[in-house]
Amino acid sequence: MILIRPRELFKSEIREIHRLAVLMCANYDNHYKECLLLNDACYMTYGVAYNCNGLCKYFRNAILPLNPKLEYIFAGKHQPDEKQCIICGNPFIVNGRQAYCSQKCKSAGNRIKSRERMKNMRKRDNAMLRNSHLKEP
Repeated sequence: MILIRPRELFKSEIREIHRLAVLMCANYDNHYKECLLLNDACYMTYGVAYNCNGLCKYFRNAILPLNPKLEYIFAGKHQPDEKQCIICGNPFIVNGRQAYCSQKCKSAGNRIKSRERMKNMRKRDNAMLRNSHLKEP
């Protein structure tokens, strides 16, 4: 099975891979900080794993299923927390409170929100002016 990684990993995902390798891998030796099978540095705790070609078979088969989100990433499937951009409709991976897929869509969304906010403010101000005129006499 060939694994395809469709995007770069976020720092939080890299930390999670490292955490899983250190805590859950039966082949990782905490004392020497290395893989017992390789008798060398663990692929999963150093940068080799992030290109998917250096993905340890034991890690892929035994440990990766413990974290479904990472499993989706390395399998190249759509992730459960994938969201559609409300401006262009393209799917994107949510990183924190992100609402738009790109900076271009973010500025377009802010422009739309600002337009709606000003429209409501003008409507409210006009209503207040009409009501204030009636209260004077």
